[in-house]
Amino acid sequence: MNLSDMPKSVQLREAGAARGGGNLVGIQPWMTPADYASEGTLVSRLAGYLEAAKRQGWLNARTIVVFPEYLGTWLVITGEGPAVHRAARLSHAMQRLLLRHPIRAFAAVFAAREKDRVAAGLFRVRARAIARGYQGTFSRLARDFGVTVVAGSTVLPNPSVRRDKIVAGEGPLYNVSAVFGPDGIPYPKLVRKVNLTSAESPFLASGSVTELPVFETPAGRLGVLICADSWYPEPYDRLRSQGVELIAVPSYIAQQGCWNEPWHGYDGAAGPDDVDKLDVGYLTEAQAWRAYTLPARISSSGARAGINVFLSGALWDLGAEGGSVMVTAGQASVEVQPARGALLNLWV
Repeated sequence: MNLSDMPKSVQLREAGAARGGGNLVGIQPWMTPADYASEGTLVSRLAGYLEAAKRQGWLNARTIVVFPEYLGTWLVITGEGPAVHRAARLSHAMQRLLLRHPIRAFAAVFAAREKDRVAAGLFRVRARAIARGYQGTFSRLARDFGVTVVAGSTVLPNPSVRRDKIVAGEGPLYNVSAVFGPDGIPYPKLVRKVNLTSAESPFLASGSVTELPVFETPAGRLGVLICADSWYPEPYDRLRSQGVELIAVPSYIAQQGCWNEPWHGYDGAAGPDDVDKLDVGYLTEAQAWRAYTLPARISSSGARAGINVFLSGALWDLGAEGGSVMVTAGQASVEVQPARGALLNLWV
């Protein structure tokens, strides 16, 4: 994607001052199904944002680039043709995927033990392609721009890193995030989402908070909390025990227009114990994220800085909401409003 092709409403925000310690660059891209037509189209789309960050002087050997949750998930449709990309609704796109792989897909759906057997079956059928596209896309971006990349997240069955490659395994599906070094090689450990939302629990399994890793990066010791995990105190305690210095939170809210509307409460099987029930309906969604996620909890982790980035776009009939935010421990956070894309830079 050329810089001239980027949405005109992309917001640019910067905080702090360059002192040689590195920086966190958050990318809130505006995505459509057509961006997943091939691995090449996805790389081109995301590279446009990185080129813009480079022109701002925001990329260097100690930069950590953070992409949003579920950005890599829609690699499930890569190479599946225009009929899938142009479907009006996600359910229609999934139906067309089933019909493109009738024998394997229906067998996988029949064998699935999850509540949402269709989603579980389709992600298993496409698991190798997803893993290959996820590895190829974010490895290339990290290597081409010489930066550390937190590759948003994707859905894979029991994945692992083998011989510097992310591979799909057998068993439960997880919402996972990989971190790639500037050489394009993924760190050996993957991050598995621990606290699932009501939309995820019918087909995904939970990771363990005791297995949340910390990554030794050129900018410092980095922890990654996938979306809902940033609401709970336990993940921050886990990161603190490992000497975390920086926190990245890839997020996604599939509900259009909710950011400045009354908060309906935590979306999950059981919310954090310290949520004040009186805040439900009183705070806005944005205020609740400030009160109970990274801006409020970073101090308990011992980290000095963090960034939370949200996915935006027009992905079938799914919503996409959220204002990305940069946080420095002990100081006020800097937030952008939901928009057609944003680039944030926090010097650490």
